[in-house]
Amino acid sequence: MPNSIPSNLKRKARMAALQSLFAADIKEDIEGFCLAWLTEEDSLSDETAAFAEMLINGVAGYRLDLDHITQRYAPAWPVNQLALVDRNILRIALFELLHHPDTPEKTAINEAVELAKIFGSESSARFVNGVLGSVMAGLETGELVAGNPALERG
Repeated sequence: MPNSIPSNLKRKARMAALQSLFAADIKEDIEGFCLAWLTEEDSLSDETAAFAEMLINGVAGYRLDLDHITQRYAPAWPVNQLALVDRNILRIALFELLHHPDTPEKTAINEAVELAKIFGSESSARFVNGVLGSVMAGLETGELVAGNPALERG
């Protein structure tokens, strides 16, 4: 069960999901991701791989909604022009915030910022934190509804 995975293994799963989504984004085939190479290379446990796969499938399934939300809360940065790392970190975090209630909001944001520090540019962590902070404000005001981004108000 993904919910019972220790936090350090969830971080490893998020890293694997990010790497897979990054590779799929480069190939412009997000539905055609492959986690097998990372499972072998990084020796992911079955539970860790299952959590990573859940994140990847969630991002793939909600990608257009997630990108729309990113665009709404970072209007100065067209999603297709964002750094691939930043774009996919935001997709993972937004999926967890909006569609995976087992992940506490602070955890989703903190993990995204940590991924940005590890994989992103010098300004990635600040950017990711800012976008996710704006999304949280939208959730708090009811401007954005978790579980169904299509129900945005405004």
